[in-house]
Amino acid sequence: MEDVLTDIPPPSRFFEEDLNIFTPPSAPLPTPLLLLSEAYANETLRPSLLIFALSAPSLHVFHHASSKTLIGSLILPEISDSGNTISPSLKDKSCNIYALNDTESLVLVVSVQLHVPPERCHAVSKLLLGDKIVPERVLILDSIQIQKFRNKLSRDDTVAYKLETSSERKGSGHCPGGLLRELEYYPSGSLVDGLAAALFARCQIRNIKGLDIPTYNFHTKTQ
Repeated sequence: MEDVLTDIPPPSRFFEEDLNIFTPPSAPLPTPLLLLSEAYANETLRPSLLIFALSAPSLHVFHHASSKTLIGSLILPEISDSGNTISPSLKDKSCNIYALNDTESLVLVVSVQLHVPPERCHAVSKLLLGDKIVPERVLILDSIQIQKFRNKLSRDDTVAYKLETSSERKGSGHCPGGLLRELEYYPSGSLVDGLAAALFARCQIRNIKGLDIPTYNFHTKTQ
């Protein structure tokens, strides 16, 4: 007599994707929230330059910039803010929006100090580059992930490359900073993904002048 508890069961007649129809769908993720201070809540922000600080060096630089004003935050409801400090800190899991004070026109900096999951990058990019924030130009300060970089990099290398949207390349050619014009283009075959890729694609879709600057430094932790 067969032992139904120990015998190997026969193979399923269904494919794995067919079995998924019996599994209830997971609950949809809550919509990201963009919260702005009262002075900016009822207007469309049109900065001449919108900077996204994603790399550790850029986060450090803008965190210590004294002439900036916190004007808003982006919140992912599924990410807990437990452990965050009242005053902004580099250890916080946050996404804060600052206005630089010592500029003739409006310049905004978005300091992204939290990990945005791949499935949330599109929604976050639509919120940061949507109807509420309409920049003239975008600068993305990103990190090179060595496993997705085509060429070889050593611990002694400190490199930076650039990626341009079509409108940026066809424009006047004046990058937001003289040194950026001298950068080489990101090597063909290397990958940019995550939030940086979503923001860059959003710039391309909305015909915004956009520039992505991926950098690499062995001694700097990439995100």
